[in-house]
Amino acid sequence: MSRLTLPVGKRDHIQGDAKAPVTLVEYGDYECPHCGHAYPIIKRVQQRMGNRLSFVFRNFPLNEIHPNAEHAAEAAESAGANGGEEAFWEMHDLIFENQKSLGGPTLGRLASEAGVDADAVLTDLSTQRFRDRVREDFMSGVRSGVNGTPTFFINGVRYNGPYEEADLVAELEETLLHSA
Repeated sequence: MSRLTLPVGKRDHIQGDAKAPVTLVEYGDYECPHCGHAYPIIKRVQQRMGNRLSFVFRNFPLNEIHPNAEHAAEAAESAGANGGEEAFWEMHDLIFENQKSLGGPTLGRLASEAGVDADAVLTDLSTQRFRDRVREDFMSGVRSGVNGTPTFFINGVRYNGPYEEADLVAELEETLLHSA
C-alpha cells in the first residue's frame, strides 16, 4: 500500500478546509484525457462531501506523451503566485475546461480569464520560473509510487479503486467512518 512521502502542507494548493477529516490528493496532468474525465467528477465529489473534504492538486506532467502538460502546470502555478490561491484554482479549472488546446497563446488567454496578468504568466513560462515547483510535485509523486495519472491518495494512502463519483464518495465516506 503506497503512502504519500510528502505530507500535505503549506506548499500545497488546497480547496476546502485544510483541517477537514478527509483529504483527497490528486497527482494530475493537465493534458491527460483521464484527468480531464476525472475533473468534473472531483467537482461533484467536493460538492457532495462539503466541509468534510479537502482537495489537493499536485502536478504530475507526463511530458513524453503530453507535450503541453508541463507548461500548463507552470501556468497554473504562475497564476497562483500572481493572483493568489483563488487564481490558481480558477486557472486549474480553465485549463481542464480547455484541455484540447493548451499552447502558449491559450494559456495567456486563460490567465486573463482567471483575472491574472497574462504577460506575467507568459513571462514566467518563458523563464521557467515555476519549473522547479512543478518538478518538486512530480518527484514527490514518483517517491510515493505514482506512475500514471490521475493517481489519488486519501488521507495519505493511495486509492487504487475506480474514480467514478459513487466509488470515490463511498471510499471517502468509509475513510470518515474509520477516522472518527
